[in-house]
Amino acid sequence: MKTWRAMRGFPLAIRLLLVNQLGVNTGFYLLIPYLATHLSEDLGMSAAVVGIVLGVRNLSQQGLFIIGGSAADRLGARGVIIAGCGLRTLGFALFALGDGLPVLLAASVLSGLAGALFNPAVRAYLAQEAGERKAEAFALFNVFATTGALVGPLLGSALLLVDFRASALTAAAIFALLTAAQAVVLPARPVPPARTSVLGDWREVVSHRAFLAFSLAMVGMFAMENQLYLLLPDSARRASGWEGAAGLVFLVGTVANLALQMRITGRLGQRGARPRWIACGLAVMSLGFVPPLVVAGRGAPEGALAAGLALLPVLAGALLLYLGAMVAQPFVMELIPQFGRAHLTGTYFGVFYVVSGIAAALGNTAVGWAMDAGERGGAHWLPWVCCLGFGLASASGVAWLHRLRALPTPAGGPGAPAAEPPDATRAERPAAPHATASPKRPAGQAAPHADRANAPAPARRPATDPATPAPAAPTPARRSATRAHPAGAAARRRAAGPSDDPTGAAR
Repeated sequence: MKTWRAMRGFPLAIRLLLVNQLGVNTGFYLLIPYLATHLSEDLGMSAAVVGIVLGVRNLSQQGLFIIGGSAADRLGARGVIIAGCGLRTLGFALFALGDGLPVLLAASVLSGLAGALFNPAVRAYLAQEAGERKAEAFALFNVFATTGALVGPLLGSALLLVDFRASALTAAAIFALLTAAQAVVLPARPVPPARTSVLGDWREVVSHRAFLAFSLAMVGMFAMENQLYLLLPDSARRASGWEGAAGLVFLVGTVANLALQMRITGRLGQRGARPRWIACGLAVMSLGFVPPLVVAGRGAPEGALAAGLALLPVLAGALLLYLGAMVAQPFVMELIPQFGRAHLTGTYFGVFYVVSGIAAALGNTAVGWAMDAGERGGAHWLPWVCCLGFGLASASGVAWLHRLRALPTPAGGPGAPAAEPPDATRAERPAAPHATASPKRPAGQAAPHADRANAPAPARRPATDPATPAPAAPTPARRSATRAHPAGAAARRRAAGPSDDPTGAAR
């Protein structure tokens, strides 16, 4: 109930994006997990060709996130979201209708490019619309995404009883509905004209050392999250001897997410700095690999009771992994736009997801190697120790950056400094009384009260003239509004310049 109440508190645009993410994950996971089986068994393709088709899709998405982010910044996130959903509709329809390699490669490119477009654009739009409620909005986003990741495979399994084409056409139909809904309902927002080139924007983002350090520190989170689709399902099947045990991993995570995500984010958001909770969340995620580590390598159980007991450590590990992600992920998404200019929000998300895609690929490769090496050498604990190391290294990296004060503090969050107006407003702020100079008078001369009383009131200066000094001290109400302006922290960081912080956090 708390989830639905929180959702109703957001404007229609954000509510639509939440439903959009539910549909995106449902459509994706009812098709993509079964694509390799369709290519190899239904179409008789070799493992090498299957790898090429899947690799082209991954490369088209992970390598082009920065394109989608820049497009969202320059063209408007709404149009990029709609274009991405439309392209995925076409790509998934081609998977249903085409059997030849050229058609399948085209479907892979289109579906991957679609993800590269709408993933950073959706997050940029959500961050801009949510204002100071970014963490709460991204917590809801996580709930809907996790629910879609559970519903998708279940629906896909049911549709496969018909055939793969039914699954692919259903996925295409879901994305077609999302495209139409966003074209009708999602409001367009004005896009300020760009003052720099695309390459200039990219240089600005990749030269931000604090942001890059944070992105690299978060590599462990994505490597660990991907084990929900590789290591943990495989371990659940091995521990219980039941192929359907993998579905219980997702069921545990979805139930926990629905019940706890909003409570966790709401309570932690009022206590302590965001980076501290991100580090704690990463540490909890890493601890999720300890319970399965304890029972790794045991033989298949005999009997239903033994299978259930053997499955408990794996499910406990999955629950810890989900809980850690619930702690860390909303604050990570909230923090990313705070590193730079608001007009580059999409680009920052794009670069961040390029790094995460590379991390996921390298992490899965390392864990896969550890699984094979452990199987050959009897060291079944090896992949679990690898994942534990990933998580602890990421948690330590974020904690170290926080200790250096290299990470921004979201406006309105605990520990945030009093905000000031942005640059254009700051120049118009009236001067304080003690800063106003008084002309010197000869000794014994009275202050010209009467002259001041009879003098005409000073002309009201235009708001666009920042050079004209202010005529009077601010009223208490004006000072209060000035201190509460939400853009001040970012403006002050930009004014400080990179030389004030060797890590680049002041940029």
